[in-house]
Amino acid sequence: MNIQHIPLIKHTESGNFFLLAGPCAIEGEEMAMRIAEKLIGITDKLEIPFVFKGSFKKANRSRIDSFSGIGDEKALKILRKVSETFDVPTVTDIHTNEDAEMAAQYVDVLQIPAFLVRQTDLVMAAANTGKVVNLKKGQFMSPESMKHAVQKVLDCNNQNVMVTDRGTMFGYQDMIVDFRGIPTMQQYATTVLDVTHSLQQPNQTAGVTGGRPDMIETVAKAGIAVGVDGIFIETHFDPANAKSDGANMLHLDYFEGLMTKLVAIRKTINTF
Repeated sequence: MNIQHIPLIKHTESGNFFLLAGPCAIEGEEMAMRIAEKLIGITDKLEIPFVFKGSFKKANRSRIDSFSGIGDEKALKILRKVSETFDVPTVTDIHTNEDAEMAAQYVDVLQIPAFLVRQTDLVMAAANTGKVVNLKKGQFMSPESMKHAVQKVLDCNNQNVMVTDRGTMFGYQDMIVDFRGIPTMQQYATTVLDVTHSLQQPNQTAGVTGGRPDMIETVAKAGIAVGVDGIFIETHFDPANAKSDGANMLHLDYFEGLMTKLVAIRKTINTF
């Protein structure tokens, strides 16, 4: 997939990696606009092609009392407002066939969650909207097996598909990133590294996922060094009080410093 096929995306001739970033979940309009404005300022300054990310609902919570969203249409309208206000593309994840048609009216990229990437009907529903489709690699899947998920999108006459590695289960409560998988998946589609979800520590006894945000810079640098096409990072101005995945998000204050380092690494890699 050529990232120029993502509507509104900028800086595609810069030679940089592209970026999908934003909060885990849309908690409200003010927070979404605040994070988007900061990220757009950084990515414009560094000439990074950027897609704003935000989940309009969280359907895969460990506990029934965990935050799942502010209302589907309300959150999707906020994503559309971000896009219209800042002239930036948006991505959100979907969980049902009905979500695909609904979300496609508001965002530019539909994301299939890792737990659901083998659900053929869901993948096809996303592909049939004509939107760009981002397929998260299941924590339980090999990089090689992702070619079949990609092929499902292609078979729907949709060439705009990318895959995202978000780590592989290591035991019951940890994740690892096998960087050998990136060039493997690049044989099938444009490939993204989801840095923050790769550092989750799931299945905690409290029912709240943990994480290792102290390792975000390490994993992100490694991904750029091995030549990944894009980077996915969740960020928030107050991770400790975020309503979803706060334990593994990057604090917004540290975002520009990390991006500056990654851009420098990418420039070096481009010389080889």
